[in-house]
Amino acid sequence: MRSMTQPLSPHHALDTLLSDLVDAALERRAPTREQALALLAGSDADVLDVVAAAGRVRRAFFGNRVKLNYLVNMKSGLCPEDCFYCSQRLGSEAEILKYSWIKTDEAAELAAKAVGAGAKRVCLVASGRGPSDRDVERVADTVAAIKDGTPDVEVCVCLGLLKDGQAARLAAAGADAYSHNLNTAEEKYADICTTHTFADRVSTLRDAASAGLSPCSGAIFGMGESDEDVVSVAFALRAMDPDSVPVNFLIPFEGTPLGGRWDLTPARCLRILALFRFVFPDVEVRLAGGREIHLRTQQPLALHLANAIFLGDYLTSEGAPGADDLAMIADAGFSVEGRQESTLPAARAEQVAVRRRGAGTQVPANT
Repeated sequence: MRSMTQPLSPHHALDTLLSDLVDAALERRAPTREQALALLAGSDADVLDVVAAAGRVRRAFFGNRVKLNYLVNMKSGLCPEDCFYCSQRLGSEAEILKYSWIKTDEAAELAAKAVGAGAKRVCLVASGRGPSDRDVERVADTVAAIKDGTPDVEVCVCLGLLKDGQAARLAAAGADAYSHNLNTAEEKYADICTTHTFADRVSTLRDAASAGLSPCSGAIFGMGESDEDVVSVAFALRAMDPDSVPVNFLIPFEGTPLGGRWDLTPARCLRILALFRFVFPDVEVRLAGGREIHLRTQQPLALHLANAIFLGDYLTSEGAPGADDLAMIADAGFSVEGRQESTLPAARAEQVAVRRRGAGTQVPANT
């Protein structure tokens, strides 16, 4: 007979942890710091158990819906900030596109195409420390043009650090949200940027929320952060009470200080996403930059944790073709939020390939 004082087996301990996390999340309560750290510290062998548990929370609040978001990079490169992860940073040698502000009608056209593909939110982004008042007026005109053509779309703006009155001007123009990531734990922030502070980012996010803009803020992982750092930024984000939380995985551009960091595995990414689902049970958790290169074939599993993704390309890197993402969503048993019609892909006879190599031929086998 088992002694009453004998410690729980690792499997039993995991079951207890996951059960407690699910119960708390369904009541919209945050995990404890100890629970969050235990979740991150688990073995890769139990990652499917973690996904299944967090997936219960995702289904409870969001069903099988996946919200599509689309980025429009309105001004690319030549940023004076030195964020170590960014290909647009001061001193970046990454071979990215560099251009000044695109025209309003071009941005509106890109937004309309994205909405036609199923996007519910369009994110207008511009490089730089923060906008001038003239820049804000330019973006306000773009917001108005997008809303005129596609009035039901959500428009999120991401322009860096805001000055007094700028958030209110964007809200008055019809912007729905403002995005400004915290990126990493406050204690680690100086390791990834020296030209502004964690507190600067918090201040801008608060200004945006005070002006009536829906706050959007997330983080980037794969920059050498510890489990403690992951938990710290997750809890700091929860304290900001955002409406949407993008989870990015570092895209290690050559020519940037973090260009050599390839630390992430698919299992690590899934565990981080599960933590964010438990911390933000009823909030949009968005699968964002770097998902293709770090999750790879495990992206469908990530849909059981995140209830939103970015469709198409990112700011300076190319994403998967939109049609491929829509097929992935459908194949995984999910549907695009806001679409009434079936999202199942059409039959594609060209995918059936008759074997003409290997056994019975003179052509080498595909191995």
